Amino acid sequence: MLKKTITYTDYDGNERTEDFYFNLNKAEVMEMEMGTTGGMTKMLERIVAEQDSRRIIEVFKEMIVRSYGVKSPDGKRFMKSPELADAFTQTEAYSNLFMELATNHEAAAAFINGIIPQTAEAAAAAAAVPAANPYLTPVS
Repeated sequence: MLKKTITYTDYDGNERTEDFYFNLNKAEVMEMEMGTTGGMTKMLERIVAEQDSRRIIEVFKEMIVRSYGVKSPDGKRFMKSPELADAFTQTEAYSNLFMELATNHEAAAAFINGIIPQTAEAAAAAAAVPAANPYLTPVS
């Protein structure tokens, strides 16, 4: 699980700093891997090799949306729903996170590594997108 502290300005002009949580469990990673023709890892390697920046950006958005959730107060559940994900994407916090991942390959790698279980397959998938993407350049 990744806890990401994001500072943003809301639509009333107020600066806010909040913690947001992102996670993909083993079952979700397996679904993504098995639900993609040839596997998610191979698909990521292919779009990076092809320098398909449009598809890479789509994958970042999908990873953010699929991994966003809210921890239950007792810590037993990590609650996700289309409504929660949709609400998050309507904030400037989402916009700030998306722009960070799209422009900073180190932040993108850290995000991917933070949201997936650290198995060999998951680590390979995480490394595939940011490491070789020439369109992701560090923000100075």
